[in-house]
Order: sequence, then C-alpha cells, then structure tokens
Amino acid sequence: MAAQKPTKKTNASAEELKAYYRDMLLIRRFEEKAGQLYGMGLIGGFCHLYIGQEAVVVGLEASAKDGDSRITTYRDHGHMLACGMNPDGVMAELTGREGGYSRGKGGSMHMFSKEKKFYGGHGIVGANVPLGAGIAFADKYKGNDNVTFTYFGDGAANQGQVYETFNMAALWKLPVIFIIENNQYAMGTSQQRSTSSAEIWERGKAFGIPGEAVDGMDVLAVKEAGERAVKHCRSGDGPYILEIKTYRYRGHSMSDPAKYRTREEVQKMRDERDPIEQVRNILLEHKHASEDDLKAIDKEIKEIVNASAEFAKESPEPAAEELWTDIYATEVPQEA
Repeated sequence: MAAQKPTKKTNASAEELKAYYRDMLLIRRFEEKAGQLYGMGLIGGFCHLYIGQEAVVVGLEASAKDGDSRITTYRDHGHMLACGMNPDGVMAELTGREGGYSRGKGGSMHMFSKEKKFYGGHGIVGANVPLGAGIAFADKYKGNDNVTFTYFGDGAANQGQVYETFNMAALWKLPVIFIIENNQYAMGTSQQRSTSSAEIWERGKAFGIPGEAVDGMDVLAVKEAGERAVKHCRSGDGPYILEIKTYRYRGHSMSDPAKYRTREEVQKMRDERDPIEQVRNILLEHKHASEDDLKAIDKEIKEIVNASAEFAKESPEPAAEELWTDIYATEVPQEA
C-alpha cells in the first residue's frame, strides 16, 4: 500500500480515535463477511456493501445523542452497526433467518430497530427522504430537541420528492439533516454524467436551507460537520444539508462488476484516502496505540463478525406462521 499523506493535528482524544477506528473496522469486516456469504449463496436478492464509506456514518453517529433518529436507503448495513444494532441480528436478517431484526422477512433493505430509532433501509430511491422529514415533524410536534439524520445518495438527489421535502422542511423548520452520501457513482453512472450541479448541497439554497460539502473519507471532518448541522437543527433553525463526498470500493451491489471505472482509480483511493487507515496512522503517529493494540482490536472485531455469521447459519428459517405477523389487518373483510 502506498504511503498516505501525513496526518493532521486533531483535538480528538485517544479513546475517541480508538472508538472511531473500531466502529469503522467493524463495518468493514462485517461487509467483507457479508460479501463472502453472498458468494456462498447464503444471502439472496440484492446486497449493497458499504466498504469505503465507513467514515460517513461513524462520524455522524459521533455527533448524535439518545433520542435522535436515522433513516437511509438500501446501502444500510453500516448505518445499523454504527447506531448500535447487534451484528448477530443484522447478519441473520441478511440471510433470511428467524433471528434477524425483521425475523428473516425483510432482508438487506428492510430492517428496523425501534430501540435504536433506526427506521430502515428503503429500496425505492429517494423515497425515504419524505419519511425522514415526517419523523422530524413528529419530534417538532412533541417539542423535544431530537434530530433526524436522513441519508440518500447522489443519484437520489435528482429525484423530485427530495425537493418537495426540502420545501416542506424549510417552511416548517423541521429538525432534519439531509445527508447526501455522494460516492461519485449513481449505480453505474458518474456524477459528472448524471448531475448538472458540481456541488449538490447548493441546491438547498433555493429553499433557504444552509449546508456544506464535507470530506467523507475523513471521519474527524465528518464529525465536525455533523456537530455544526446538529447545533443548527437543535436550535430550531430548521433543516441542514451535508453533502459528504465519499467513495465506495465495491460495485453498486454484489451483482455489479463495476466496469464503468478502472481498477487503478479504486486502488488509488484505497492507497491514499482510506478512512480507516487515516485514523490508524493518527493513532500510531501520536502514540495513542501500538501495532499490537490495533492488532488486538482487529482480532476482536473478526471474532464478533465470525460469531454473527455462525449465529445466522444456526438460526432457523422463518416458520410458516410468520406470514401472518407484522401485517396491517388481521381480519379479511367479509363480502356484502
């Protein structure tokens, strides 16, 4: 691996840096394992991995508090792990097993946790954005200071419902942070070919919504931007937009060979900008941790991820009776 640039000074404590390192590494190792299980045929359907984008959700969760909500699209496993959902339940859901968060009936794109205030996982591009505003509306109605983190991609930023939601959120001063996870490629189409705006966050200016662009490969930069956005929303000043410029190392989904970009492009990002390596270098250069300390963290994370895979394999498939649970109506209307 090529040497990364010298690390910058930081006000983060050693414990904070270790926590960011651990949380990002958990997502990375979990997603690698999910990719393996997909290749073995244990995960069916679509599977969108978060490898490369770990700093986005870890940095933003570091700026959240208890009571805050989060909602995202289909590239959602990292968000689940970052907000504290159990890797066993996440992996079991990916494999369609009873021990999963949706008891094996939702799969990769449809997991929820009322306890962690994680509201999905949504497969329809951009459809979660108005839902996020609705969650924020509920908090405003209740009079608390909670914030809703609403994630979507650069491709979804061209969907009409996003701008209808911007308008309502601005009018009602909703405490929602709109997070554009700009990984440069909307499925297989680069931002340059799909989006007329070089800076997507600036579209919010038409609605009076402030925002900023953020280096999404730097967890500390993401955390700082998240704190600014959270302060704005908790103060009752309405929504805020963060365009977090990141990069996914894998294809759009496991079925995508990603031939629309070169291997050299991906490798250059891995070598020079990897978010986990950046924090690792800070820990070592500032003597906050030794190589042995970091190896111990990696060992611990691998054990957690391997255990989640074993839990998923051993968990039974949903019983037939599960077809009649978690539905809106329990009785079939009688014909007149």
